[in-house]
Amino acid sequence: MEQLYIDLENYLGIGTDSVPEVVRLAIAVLVLGTIFLLAPILTIWVERKVAARFQNRIGPNRTGPYGLLQSFADVLKLIGKEQIMPAHADRIPFLFAPLLMVVSVIMITAVIPLMPNYIGADLSIGALYFVAIGSLSTIAVVMAGWGSNNKYALLGAFRTVAQLISYEIPLVFSLLVPVLFAGTMSMVGITQAQADLDYWYIFLAPASFLIFLFSNLAEIGRTPFDLLEAESELVAGYQIEYSAMPWGMFMLSEFLHAFLIGPLVAVLFLGGWDGPFAEDVPVLGVVYLVIKSMAVYFLGMWMRATLPRFRIDQLMEFNWKFLVPLSIANLLIASFLWELFPEPAGGGLVDNFPRFIVMGGSSLFTLMVGLEFLRRKSVEDRERIARLIDEKNYPLATADQTGVAGD
Repeated sequence: MEQLYIDLENYLGIGTDSVPEVVRLAIAVLVLGTIFLLAPILTIWVERKVAARFQNRIGPNRTGPYGLLQSFADVLKLIGKEQIMPAHADRIPFLFAPLLMVVSVIMITAVIPLMPNYIGADLSIGALYFVAIGSLSTIAVVMAGWGSNNKYALLGAFRTVAQLISYEIPLVFSLLVPVLFAGTMSMVGITQAQADLDYWYIFLAPASFLIFLFSNLAEIGRTPFDLLEAESELVAGYQIEYSAMPWGMFMLSEFLHAFLIGPLVAVLFLGGWDGPFAEDVPVLGVVYLVIKSMAVYFLGMWMRATLPRFRIDQLMEFNWKFLVPLSIANLLIASFLWELFPEPAGGGLVDNFPRFIVMGGSSLFTLMVGLEFLRRKSVEDRERIARLIDEKNYPLATADQTGVAGD
């Protein structure tokens, strides 16, 4: 963050010696945190407009030009609403849970390299830091469910924790693949390792890219993994007793985490800030990172606007019977081939072409085999359900029962 200090000092017209270290650190953290905390105001509007286009609707169009001020109106509404707390709630965990949820997300931004030499903290264990900090949300969910003193909130918290812990396993296994390729857990080191090559890690491990993306979507409860607050089943889950700004903080953490998936995937698999002339003109690095992040973010919005919600049994089976075995097999195969095909002395795309083809092809083959097993399992389940219906002689709904006129 030293370069960020220098730029801020030059902009503000203050010298290094005139400001204590803790003040300069606070200014840098404030600038970085404010940028990401304000991002959901725009991304919520983008999600609503994109979802509307996918579903043949208009989306926000009344408040401000093209509805741009709608998110600001929603924020003001949440700030002005009264916060209601259950009479027998445990006040400390009830009030602290939304704050911990937001903190667990915003602290991830510290290890995301925005451009060459621009990062909050270049930790040698940046990838491990991301996993550890992201796990704080699990504690926040338990605190919210327990502190609410509500059986629906507590049951919702239990189911949420089961989902979060389960999907962390394939997330970590897929994260280890770019760490293996780069030889470091530093997010800066992973980005720089891809910048030194003529290709990104997504071409070496497309299966890891998809596993990491799906696991992150499940971690934040985005469709089709949105069982965290399935209001049709759990009356909004662990958030049932929250209102006003505490509820808004839960929503802020969800939308912010959904946006941060883009930079994380871009850093680990798409080269981060890497692009033409990025090292010569650092500001281009931010442009490249934003473009890649928005491409990944759009993919998540696409899934959210089109796919239906999983059942809880389907959700867990998809993880334990598909993602976990696939992520383990993918990691073992990638590790074996990485050692079997060492990096040549040249280091360019031409010299790395055999390893490029073998590793990328093996990752795609592993993914296709996993999808074939998933397809067969789905067919077997449908046939089993059909046999049960035939054996039990379940009556089918008639036109009179459904209220639909016959032919």
